Amino acid sequence: MNILLIGSGGREHALAWKIAQSPLVEKFYAMPGNPGIAEYAECVKNISIDDNAAIVKFAQEKNINLVVVGPEAPLVNGLVDALEVAGIKSFGCKKDAAQLEGSKIFAKNLMKKYNIPTAKFEVFDNPDAAKNYIRSEGAPIVIKADGLAAGKGVIVAQNLDDALNAVDEMKNFGAAGSKIVIEEFMDGEEASILAFTDGKTIIPMIAAQDHKRLNDNDEGVNTGGMGAYAPAPVVTAEVAKLAEETILKPIIAALNAEKIIYRGCLYAGLMIVDGVPKVVEFNARFGDPETQAVLPLLDSDLVEIMDACATGNLSDKKISWSDKSAVCVVLASGGYPKSYKKNLPIEGLDASKNLGAIIFHAGTTEVDGKILTSGGRVLGVTVTAENIKAAIEKVYKCVDAIKFENMHYRKDIAAKALKN
Repeated sequence: MNILLIGSGGREHALAWKIAQSPLVEKFYAMPGNPGIAEYAECVKNISIDDNAAIVKFAQEKNINLVVVGPEAPLVNGLVDALEVAGIKSFGCKKDAAQLEGSKIFAKNLMKKYNIPTAKFEVFDNPDAAKNYIRSEGAPIVIKADGLAAGKGVIVAQNLDDALNAVDEMKNFGAAGSKIVIEEFMDGEEASILAFTDGKTIIPMIAAQDHKRLNDNDEGVNTGGMGAYAPAPVVTAEVAKLAEETILKPIIAALNAEKIIYRGCLYAGLMIVDGVPKVVEFNARFGDPETQAVLPLLDSDLVEIMDACATGNLSDKKISWSDKSAVCVVLASGGYPKSYKKNLPIEGLDASKNLGAIIFHAGTTEVDGKILTSGGRVLGVTVTAENIKAAIEKVYKCVDAIKFENMHYRKDIAAKALKN
C-alpha cells in the first residue's frame, strides 16, 4: 500500500513509527512531516495541510491507497470528505463527525439528547450572562471555548475571580471562543480511552492518562499535554466495561441516529468519579501525547486496523496488546505555552535511544544535519518496561541524557499510577 500521513507533531511521529513496521507499506509519504518522521517517510513540505484540493491531487498522482489524518484541523476542514469524493480511502472522520471535537456545543448537546454521562452545562455567547451564571453557580467551575483551540481552550477555575477572568480570556481564542460552554466541576481522576471505529464496531485501546498541567503536582497552566502513560490503573476492568457500554457504543449509535458515520480514532477524555466514567470531552483523532504511550503497546498491525476502519470491516479484526507499561515524558521549550526561544541545538538523542528510549519529535527542525528546537513541545521520550515503576525509572534516565537550553519537563509523569 502507498500511504500518506498528514501532520507534523509527536502524535504523527508515533503513527509513522508504527505504520512503518507494517509489511503492507510500499511507499510512505508524510505531509509535512518532521525530522523524526523523515526516518520512515518521504516528507512533502510544499503543500499546506489546509489545502484539500492540493492534497487530493498529490494523493491521485502518487496512487495513494490510504491517507492517515493526524491533527484535528484538517478533519474539521473536510479533508476526508474531499478524499472520499475522489475515491481515496482515509483513516479519519468526515467533517460532520469531526464536529464532536470542532464544537463543544455540538458534543454537549448530543450527549444531553442521548443520555451519555457528562457534566451539567450551559452555553453562552454573551460574556455578561456567562458571568452572572458563574456567580450563581460558584466555583470551582469549568469554562471552555466552543471551537478548536489547540488543546488549550479549557480553564478549570478554582475560585470566582479566576472564573470571571476566564470568560474574558476566551476572546484570546478568536472565533473558537466567541461561544463558550460553562460546566460543573467534576472531582475525580482523568483518563483517556482511544478507540478504533468503522462507524459500526468500536474497539477500545489500552487506557492512558495525560498530564495537562505545565508543572509537577498538576500545578501551572493547561498545556497540550506534558506526558502520558499506559495502561492507566484508574481504568479498572469494571470502569473500562462501563465506559464502553455507557459512552463509546452509545456515542457511535447517537451519531448514527443523526445520520453521521464516524470512522477513524475516537478519543474519549473521561473523568472517573467514584468508579463511574463521565465524558470531559471527545476528540476526533488520536490524542497527543497519549498516542506516544499507547501505540508502543500495540502488537497488531496498525495499517491493517486502519484499513479495516476505512472500509467498514473492523468487526473482522482481533487486536492484540503487549502486557508491558509505557511512559512518555514531554520535553518542552522554557516559556511554553507562552513565548519561547527557537532553533536551540538538541544534544543526546542517540545516547537516550541507546538507553532504550523511543524518541518522538514534536517541535524540531533539521539544519545542516543538526536537530534544533522549533516548537513549544519539542520531544516525547517514551519507554516500555515490565511495569509502570520500572518504566518511570527508565524514562527519566533517558530524559537525563538529552539537553537543550531552558529544557522544561515534569518530573512526576505516571506518579499517580503508583498511588493506584
